[in-house]
Amino acid sequence: MADTFIANVPPSDYLAAARVPYSVVSCIAEWNPSTIRQRSYRNAADVASAEHPRQRARHDGRVKLLLIADTHVPHRARDLPNQVWRAVDEADVVVHAGDWVCVELLDALLARSNRLIGVVGNNDGPALCARLPEVATAELAGIRLAVVHETGSVRGREQRCAARFPDSDVLVFGHSHIPWDTVAPTGLRLLNPGSPTDRRRQPTCSWMTAEIIGGQLGRVQLHRPPAVTR
Repeated sequence: MADTFIANVPPSDYLAAARVPYSVVSCIAEWNPSTIRQRSYRNAADVASAEHPRQRARHDGRVKLLLIADTHVPHRARDLPNQVWRAVDEADVVVHAGDWVCVELLDALLARSNRLIGVVGNNDGPALCARLPEVATAELAGIRLAVVHETGSVRGREQRCAARFPDSDVLVFGHSHIPWDTVAPTGLRLLNPGSPTDRRRQPTCSWMTAEIIGGQLGRVQLHRPPAVTR
């Protein structure tokens, strides 16, 4: 299954987002975008198409995933936690399920990730909506992945999502800031990593990592640090 990106954004424009004209007004006047950890930026088209050395070296079929959502930078944090940036460096694919809030974080993750799959959330403005879809799908080492921000109420979630994504094996979503890991009757795995910056009513902030091994999703782990640097 080829990558598809809904909301009238073709794959080339979703991944090579630098071609989309936009102007950015800082979400908070006092916030300095340079506080986001950055490598030297390449053109986003180069980032999307470049093959990372680790990807060339890995021949055992494993794909390491980092799942994040609801980062809300800079409203809830000036930057992602150090632990999350380390996980970005270790992952083959980073998945972001929306509510970025500022476009600079998208640029930083595009520059730093081996591969980035992301969608917009209800708190994302025009600059992000111009560059990201509402729904993203991709096939990763035999796993059919779907990503969306909102899935509605808890009641009936599995049945509702299974009907909406009948051709997917895994659905990553966000919005609630509440970690979630269930399986629908059809076998669809539903994962919400929570938020790495805004715990709301949860004990701590959170994110997830997982691995695709032999065409199966495994080693799904919820990470809850004792404290998150704001």
